[in-house]
Amino acid sequence: MNQVNRNRAGSRAQGAWMILLDLLAVLIFVSVGRDVHGHVDNLAGIASTAWPFATGVVVGWLVTRHWRSPLGWSAVIVWLATVAVGMTLRVVTNQGIAIPFIFVSLGYFALTELGWRIAGVSWLRWRRRSPS
Repeated sequence: MNQVNRNRAGSRAQGAWMILLDLLAVLIFVSVGRDVHGHVDNLAGIASTAWPFATGVVVGWLVTRHWRSPLGWSAVIVWLATVAVGMTLRVVTNQGIAIPFIFVSLGYFALTELGWRIAGVSWLRWRRRSPS
């Protein structure tokens, strides 16, 4: 396998892990929220609450082609799409939203979706600078 193909394969694998981390952030958000609000945690309930935000993650990734540079500035679009698409789908499906919920969502997804990327970039930079 030549270097270009190895880089593409590595980039695809890295992108797959990164979208899984974004989707995991959605599941954690939903699970904690449902617990705080006293909802029964069953698979159907979690799925019905999570799908709007998971759709937002996927839309953000597709619109930006985020897999090409998952540690780049397109992460901001993924973050905003997660919240904007998620809230829009919640309204359309009568799941309801409130202004505080929008701000909590923006903050949480900024900390998770942007935070782990910032941590990853910092770690990669530190790794490159540290002596082997």
